[in-house]
Amino acid sequence: MTFLVNAPSDFADQALAGLVAAHPRYLRAVHGGVVRSTVVPQGQVGLVIGGGTGHYPAFAGWVGPGIAHGSACGNIFASPSASQIYSVLKACDHGAGVFVSFGNYAGDVLHFGQAAEKLRGEGVDVRIVTVTDDIASAPPQRAAERRGIAGDLAVFKCAGAAAEEGADLDAVERIAVHANDRTRTFGVAFAGCTLPGADHPLFTVPEGQMSLGLGIHGEPGIADVPLGTADEIAALLVEKVLAEDPGDSKRVVALLNGLGTVKYEELYLTYGTVARLLGEHGYTVVDAEVGEQCTSLDMAGLSLTLLWLDDELERLWTAPCDTPAYRKGVVGEREIDRTARAEDTQDDIAPGSAASQALAGRIATGVSAVHALLQEIEPYLGDIDAIAGDGDHGIGMLRGAAAGDAAAAELLTRQAGARTLLERVGAAWAERSGGTSGALWGAAIEAAAAQLDDQDVAAAQDAREVAVAAAVAAVHAILQLGKAQVGEKTMVDAAVPFRDALQSTPGPLPQVWAAAVTAATTGAEATKDYSAKRGRAKTHQDKSIGTPDPGAVSFARIVAVVGEHLPG
Repeated sequence: MTFLVNAPSDFADQALAGLVAAHPRYLRAVHGGVVRSTVVPQGQVGLVIGGGTGHYPAFAGWVGPGIAHGSACGNIFASPSASQIYSVLKACDHGAGVFVSFGNYAGDVLHFGQAAEKLRGEGVDVRIVTVTDDIASAPPQRAAERRGIAGDLAVFKCAGAAAEEGADLDAVERIAVHANDRTRTFGVAFAGCTLPGADHPLFTVPEGQMSLGLGIHGEPGIADVPLGTADEIAALLVEKVLAEDPGDSKRVVALLNGLGTVKYEELYLTYGTVARLLGEHGYTVVDAEVGEQCTSLDMAGLSLTLLWLDDELERLWTAPCDTPAYRKGVVGEREIDRTARAEDTQDDIAPGSAASQALAGRIATGVSAVHALLQEIEPYLGDIDAIAGDGDHGIGMLRGAAAGDAAAAELLTRQAGARTLLERVGAAWAERSGGTSGALWGAAIEAAAAQLDDQDVAAAQDAREVAVAAAVAAVHAILQLGKAQVGEKTMVDAAVPFRDALQSTPGPLPQVWAAAVTAATTGAEATKDYSAKRGRAKTHQDKSIGTPDPGAVSFARIVAVVGEHLPG
């Protein structure tokens, strides 16, 4: 468990602030993460990495000369938001384009993609390569669907060294793709991790067993087998990873990675056998790494990563780098960047009409009620998410709702109209929640807001049409952004029946909304019988059968509360 906690919701922010305070010669804080505190030559490709907190030294610990120029930092096991990532991308644009890399997770793909598109719209060339090294998460024929875990370091290091050499954006992208194609990882866990402030782990491993193919976000493994000796575990890891040998190189980087609780002596003991077995198979290990590089809070476990080298990758892997958590060779002194930077200022908001302000007040009351709901059901949402996922759905939704509630309260004091208030609620929700659900709810709320106005407010007889149009627009945004379909065990299984009932039920708004809530609740309940097809739970598929999808459950519960605050 995590012993040193103030408020669990502030854990990630406070940990990042402490990291920056401890390493001013490497890091400078920006909105959404960190960037190098040292001067970067103009015309150098900027490398931005990132993901959720809980994996240190991934990702902020790898920011510095020779690896990354910046890291976008989300909450515990949750993607940073698009606005956070955009801020880091902007800070790392040095005139030669920005290269972005992260583990292949749905929330990261959504948020990094949105941020990249925004910067591209400003004329900056942005390229993205996702890391897919986890061989347990999908078979070889679906390698593009695999997760990124400890192999992140291999890809980031080679791409960062290329940028440091002065390679252009095309070359940095090519090298990252090449390194990712030649990197494979397999891991085992002996005990699950516990989120800050929680009183139980996200998953447990039966006594005398170990879990194969775990995920670094607290996802359980794909199978439990008898716990072996260090030699037996080393042999298992080597066997699994060598099964995907590309066959054209006998020179490899070996990274034996601790996941949080396994101590260094245990790792070195195990690595001795790993090195021997690789040698017996005819491999030469180049510049091995043994230690914690990509953790999962306090998870007990380890993973083995191999990067098959050619001359180019070997040069880049062994090139000097200097970051808070990973150093190699001699980089030399770098000048601290003391350039003055403009502070963020509060933007002006034009007051809404009296009628729109009144509607904004009703909306703010509804947002506050949603916040209270999520405070109540957060543990339940986390528990059902932990069955086959990472257990953070409840806390992520609560963070989003709390941020939306705070934004709504502040905007009321500034006389915001209904549209502006709801737009800012959506932006605040996505910003604070992170992850896939944060992106989807942020987009949904902002799409609903677009159906409102800060000046003209529909007459009472038109309230039904406006409310239905806003809700339909919200569901459309979820479908467009998430690309999920009914039957794949996601929030869509509740959202689509909700939308369809809104559009087909006659009568006054309360009657229409109640019918739609019933449809959403029925849809959410039906997900108990589904096998997961998307998100982190898809790795475990049938393990989720018997448990409803947390995203569908939270959707149904939220729209029920919203219905209590609609005009009659």
